[in-house]
Amino acid sequence: WLGALRFDNLALRSLPVDNSEESGPRAVPGACFARVRPSPLQNPRLVAMSLPALALLGLEAPAADPAAAEAEAALFFSGNRVPAGAEPAAHCYCGHQFGSFAGQLGDGAAMYLGEVLGPRGERWEIQLKGAGITPFSRQADGRKVLRSSIREFLCSEAMFHLGIPTTRAGTCVTSDSRVLRDIFYDGNPKNERCTVVLRIASTFIRFGSFEIFKPPDEYTGRKGPSVNRNDIRIQMLDYVISTFYPEIQEAYSDNTVQRNAAFFKEVTKRTARLVAEWQCVGFCHGVLNTDNMSIVGLTIDYGPFGFMDRYDPEHVCNGSDNTGRYAYNKQPEICKWNLGKLAEALVPELPLEISQLILEEEYDAEFEKHYLQKMRKKLGLIQLELEEDSKLVSELLETMHLTAGDFTNIFYLLSSFSADIDPSKFEDFLEELTSQCASVEELKVVFKPQMDPRQLSMMLMLAQSNPQLLALIGTKANINKELERIEQFSKLQQLTADDLLSRNKRHWKEWLEKYRVRLQKEIESVGNADAWNTERVKVMNSNNPKYILRNYIAQNAIEAAENGDFSEVRNVLKLLEHPFQEAEGFQEVKEDAEEEGAAAAAAACSQESRSKQSYCSKPPLWASELCVT
Repeated sequence: WLGALRFDNLALRSLPVDNSEESGPRAVPGACFARVRPSPLQNPRLVAMSLPALALLGLEAPAADPAAAEAEAALFFSGNRVPAGAEPAAHCYCGHQFGSFAGQLGDGAAMYLGEVLGPRGERWEIQLKGAGITPFSRQADGRKVLRSSIREFLCSEAMFHLGIPTTRAGTCVTSDSRVLRDIFYDGNPKNERCTVVLRIASTFIRFGSFEIFKPPDEYTGRKGPSVNRNDIRIQMLDYVISTFYPEIQEAYSDNTVQRNAAFFKEVTKRTARLVAEWQCVGFCHGVLNTDNMSIVGLTIDYGPFGFMDRYDPEHVCNGSDNTGRYAYNKQPEICKWNLGKLAEALVPELPLEISQLILEEEYDAEFEKHYLQKMRKKLGLIQLELEEDSKLVSELLETMHLTAGDFTNIFYLLSSFSADIDPSKFEDFLEELTSQCASVEELKVVFKPQMDPRQLSMMLMLAQSNPQLLALIGTKANINKELERIEQFSKLQQLTADDLLSRNKRHWKEWLEKYRVRLQKEIESVGNADAWNTERVKVMNSNNPKYILRNYIAQNAIEAAENGDFSEVRNVLKLLEHPFQEAEGFQEVKEDAEEEGAAAAAAACSQESRSKQSYCSKPPLWASELCVT
């Protein structure tokens, strides 16, 4: 069935390719791609496949012999056999990682297979992530493991079905080949299964692709592999704009600077809208380096990402992000910073004074506009656009923060609130709303001090006596956060569950009254209140997901898969394809999955106590121990 793939590898025809057969890590000057060969895996087998993603490539799994179809997918999408027409290559790019220029990076584990023409003539680049060593692997082995591959596979599809621009994932294939991984960088490595994800996108070119021309960085001294090759920068701009922004190419075919300015403006606006979408579902990327920013405005490179559970504007999903550079509330400004680095990388083809002006004029305005539009939909404000709406949203988030409310579930519940709610029903609603706030036990886990008291004491002394040394081993912000944790933890020892509940109810009553007044203004502006309310609920229910890929859901699927049971990965995939539907709808999805031969969802979890957890409930206490690096 994979014989249906029709390759037309435009990128390799349009951009310079290094044809050397040398596969080991090396500098790759004067090229955007280097030819590679996938390294075979032992006994590859399919963990899961996304039929909606594969349909983009014109693939339809044959119903007659699903086992044979799975075996074929495992063979070709593990890299053990290369499809006819594919031309495996690794892409060369650089990047600013955690704010510092890192020099040549490139596809250290991913391999471009080629570009497949879809049924409607559209073009899709397909990649194998985890297929072995490339010239860009540096000291690594070019492999990915089951744990990280399942997370990328599921989240790529989850984001698409949430309506957020993203790369897609067609298959996840594991094997009996193993590699050592020190997950928490604590000297306790373990053997993990090599796994490969088939990734699909219009292109995987990123901001860092244009940084290969960067001269030696003034701070790190590192440089790109293709310094002084402005001819390649021109080739790249011509290729990217004519292929992915054809309307811009057409409008400015006789003026390159204007064309490049229009291109940068469009990338700026797409990036602003993308990060606004992330903020509205509580998605944290985790590693927003310039090499993880798509040139066409997609969410790309799923590593230590996380969907926020309890609302915390300073939430950091990446256990390796010690300074909180990529915290939830910093994502908009970091994406703007990254666009500034892209602007620098386009000089001289786009003068910096032009791009910087575009960035200042467009980014913040586009982000604020898109964010507020989306938030209005989430709150069901479908009739009027009032200036006060921004304040209402801020106060909602502040109330969520004060009450440690679950971001996803509170938004989801709000559709069952109405301006003329009956007093007795209001009390029930308030009860339900506050049940989505953290309990005293959960808060004690959140605010449990993390430093040894002697360590904290030493760091406080250093802050006074030797701030330079402190900067090498920690930050003032980390100390302040720890002091805040100690203070909060101390207060929690005296707090009863009843006190917490009454405090939370008071906060929510205050905000709900403001929300009720705002809904009343909507009602007064319409002729038919019932029709308006029906539409309001419909809009809210299609913008507030019931299901997201919470860390504990992914972890349950990973643990089952590591024990040889892939049914939970397939189950969760089906669930995430319908993020806005009611729970009973998932009952039907489960039955469908069983008809397809997947095992029952009861076998989902490796621990019996975990399997009782609902897919849409607040995370269980054990989930707070999960650390993704």
